[in-house]
Amino acid sequence: MAKAAAKKEQNYGTGRRKTCTARVFLRKGTGKIVINRKTLNDYFGRQTARMVVLQPLELVKMTEKFDVTVTVKGGGIMGQAGAIRHGITRALIQYDEGVRPAKREEEEEEGSGGTSGSSGRGGVTDINSFRRILRKAGFVTRDPRKVERKKVGLHKARKRPQYSKR
Repeated sequence: MAKAAAKKEQNYGTGRRKTCTARVFLRKGTGKIVINRKTLNDYFGRQTARMVVLQPLELVKMTEKFDVTVTVKGGGIMGQAGAIRHGITRALIQYDEGVRPAKREEEEEEGSGGTSGSSGRGGVTDINSFRRILRKAGFVTRDPRKVERKKVGLHKARKRPQYSKR
Protein backbone atom coordinates (compact mmCIF):
# COMPACT_ATOMS: atom_id res chain seq x y z
CA MET A 1 0.00 0.00 0.00
CA ALA A 2 2.84 2.41 0.85
CA LYS A 3 4.50 1.63 -2.48
CA ALA A 4 1.35 2.59 -4.40
CA ALA A 5 1.13 5.87 -2.47
CA ALA A 6 4.78 6.63 -3.27
CA LYS A 7 4.17 6.13 -7.00
CA LYS A 8 1.36 8.71 -6.99
CA GLU A 9 3.75 11.32 -5.61
CA GLN A 10 5.89 11.34 -8.75
CA ASN A 11 5.17 13.14 -11.99
CA TYR A 12 6.40 11.98 -15.38
CA GLY A 13 7.26 13.80 -18.58
CA THR A 14 8.77 12.66 -21.88
CA GLY A 15 10.99 15.17 -23.63
CA ARG A 16 12.35 15.02 -27.16
CA ARG A 17 14.86 17.04 -29.18
CA LYS A 18 16.49 16.04 -32.50
CA THR A 19 17.13 12.29 -32.03
CA CYS A 20 17.15 12.34 -28.19
CA THR A 21 14.45 11.05 -25.89
CA ALA A 22 14.40 11.80 -22.16
CA ARG A 23 12.18 10.17 -19.54
CA VAL A 24 11.87 12.54 -16.57
CA PHE A 25 10.50 11.69 -13.12
CA LEU A 26 9.80 14.48 -10.60
CA ARG A 27 9.51 13.66 -6.91
CA LYS A 28 9.25 16.01 -3.95
CA GLY A 29 12.72 16.42 -2.49
CA THR A 30 15.71 18.70 -2.08
CA GLY A 31 16.70 19.60 -5.64
CA LYS A 32 18.91 16.63 -6.49
CA ILE A 33 19.17 15.94 -10.26
CA VAL A 34 20.31 12.50 -11.45
CA ILE A 35 20.79 11.80 -15.17
CA ASN A 36 21.55 8.19 -16.18
CA ARG A 37 22.72 7.49 -12.59
CA LYS A 38 25.15 10.45 -12.62
CA THR A 39 24.79 13.88 -11.06
CA LEU A 40 24.03 16.87 -13.27
CA ASN A 41 27.61 18.19 -12.95
CA ASP A 42 29.16 14.80 -13.76
CA TYR A 43 26.89 14.14 -16.78
CA PHE A 44 27.13 17.56 -18.41
CA GLY A 45 30.61 19.07 -18.48
CA ARG A 46 29.42 22.23 -20.24
CA GLN A 47 27.87 24.97 -18.11
CA THR A 48 25.54 25.82 -21.01
CA ALA A 49 23.98 22.35 -20.98
CA ARG A 50 23.49 22.49 -17.19
CA MET A 51 21.82 25.89 -17.55
CA VAL A 52 19.43 24.55 -20.23
CA VAL A 53 18.40 21.64 -17.97
CA LEU A 54 17.67 23.93 -14.99
CA GLN A 55 15.75 26.62 -16.92
CA PRO A 56 12.17 25.35 -16.35
CA LEU A 57 12.73 24.70 -12.63
CA GLU A 58 14.26 28.15 -12.11
CA LEU A 59 11.47 29.84 -14.06
CA VAL A 60 8.74 28.45 -11.77
CA LYS A 61 10.97 28.75 -8.66
CA MET A 62 10.90 25.02 -7.84
CA THR A 63 14.65 24.27 -8.00
CA GLU A 64 14.92 23.16 -4.35
CA LYS A 65 11.52 21.44 -4.11
CA PHE A 66 11.91 18.47 -6.47
CA ASP A 67 14.32 15.59 -7.01
CA VAL A 68 14.64 14.91 -10.74
CA THR A 69 15.55 11.48 -12.11
CA VAL A 70 16.23 11.28 -15.84
CA THR A 71 16.94 8.52 -18.35
CA VAL A 72 18.10 9.97 -21.66
CA LYS A 73 19.15 8.23 -24.89
CA GLY A 74 20.40 9.24 -28.30
CA GLY A 75 21.92 12.34 -29.86
CA GLY A 76 24.58 14.67 -28.52
CA ILE A 77 25.09 16.78 -25.43
CA MET A 78 22.95 19.80 -26.36
CA GLY A 79 20.22 17.63 -27.88
CA GLN A 80 20.02 15.65 -24.65
CA ALA A 81 19.94 18.84 -22.58
CA GLY A 82 17.05 20.15 -24.71
CA ALA A 83 15.18 16.85 -24.37
CA ILE A 84 15.60 16.91 -20.58
CA ARG A 85 14.33 20.51 -20.45
CA HIS A 86 11.26 19.49 -22.48
CA GLY A 87 10.63 16.49 -20.18
CA ILE A 88 11.00 18.56 -17.00
CA THR A 89 8.57 21.11 -18.43
CA ARG A 90 5.96 18.43 -19.15
CA ALA A 91 6.39 16.87 -15.70
CA LEU A 92 6.00 20.29 -14.02
CA ILE A 93 2.80 20.91 -15.97
CA GLN A 94 1.48 17.50 -14.90
CA TYR A 95 2.33 18.31 -11.27
CA ASP A 96 0.69 21.73 -11.46
CA GLU A 97 -2.51 20.41 -13.03
CA GLY A 98 -2.72 17.75 -10.31
CA VAL A 99 -2.30 20.33 -7.54
CA ARG A 100 -4.56 23.09 -8.92
CA PRO A 101 -7.87 21.14 -8.98
CA ALA A 102 -7.36 20.34 -5.29
CA LYS A 103 -6.79 24.04 -4.55
CA ARG A 104 -9.90 25.03 -6.53
CA GLU A 105 -12.05 22.52 -4.59
CA GLU A 106 -10.77 23.96 -1.30
CA GLU A 107 -11.51 27.52 -2.49
CA GLU A 108 -15.03 26.53 -3.55
CA GLU A 109 -15.69 24.97 -0.13
CA GLU A 110 -14.39 28.06 1.68
CA GLY A 111 -16.24 30.61 -0.49
CA SER A 112 -19.45 28.70 -1.17
CA GLY A 113 -21.50 31.74 -0.04
CA GLY A 114 -20.42 33.98 -2.92
CA THR A 115 -19.68 32.57 -6.36
CA SER A 116 -18.01 35.73 -7.67
CA GLY A 117 -15.23 35.60 -5.04
CA SER A 118 -14.21 32.02 -5.79
CA SER A 119 -14.20 32.57 -9.56
CA GLY A 120 -12.01 35.67 -9.06
CA ARG A 121 -9.43 33.66 -7.13
CA GLY A 122 -9.65 30.86 -9.69
CA GLY A 123 -8.71 33.36 -12.38
CA VAL A 124 -5.67 34.49 -10.40
CA THR A 125 -4.38 30.92 -10.05
CA ASP A 126 -4.87 30.36 -13.80
CA ILE A 127 -2.73 33.42 -14.59
CA ASN A 128 0.13 31.94 -12.58
CA SER A 129 -0.23 28.40 -13.90
CA PHE A 130 3.00 26.60 -14.80
CA ARG A 131 1.69 25.87 -18.30
CA ARG A 132 1.19 29.57 -19.06
CA ILE A 133 4.58 30.60 -17.61
CA LEU A 134 6.51 27.81 -19.36
CA ARG A 135 4.70 28.31 -22.67
CA LYS A 136 5.53 32.02 -22.62
CA ALA A 137 9.21 31.08 -22.20
CA GLY A 138 8.90 28.63 -25.13
CA PHE A 139 9.66 25.42 -23.21
CA VAL A 140 6.37 23.56 -23.84
CA THR A 141 6.68 23.37 -27.63
CA ARG A 142 8.95 20.62 -28.95
CA ASP A 143 11.64 21.97 -31.25
CA PRO A 144 10.85 20.22 -34.57
CA ARG A 145 14.23 20.82 -36.23
CA LYS A 146 16.11 17.66 -37.20
CA VAL A 147 19.08 16.90 -39.43
CA GLU A 148 18.02 16.84 -43.07
CA ARG A 149 18.83 13.63 -44.95
CA LYS A 150 21.50 13.46 -47.67
CA LYS A 151 20.11 13.32 -51.21
CA VAL A 152 21.39 11.22 -54.10
CA GLY A 153 23.73 13.15 -56.41
CA LEU A 154 24.58 15.76 -53.78
CA HIS A 155 27.55 15.94 -51.41
CA LYS A 156 25.37 16.69 -48.39
CA ALA A 157 21.67 17.46 -47.88
CA ARG A 158 21.81 20.58 -50.08
CA LYS A 159 25.46 21.04 -51.14
CA ARG A 160 25.76 20.44 -54.87
CA PRO A 161 28.86 19.42 -56.82
CA GLN A 162 30.71 22.34 -58.40
CA TYR A 163 29.18 23.40 -61.70
CA SER A 164 31.42 22.93 -64.70
CA LYS A 165 30.52 24.85 -67.83
CA ARG A 166 32.63 22.65 -70.18
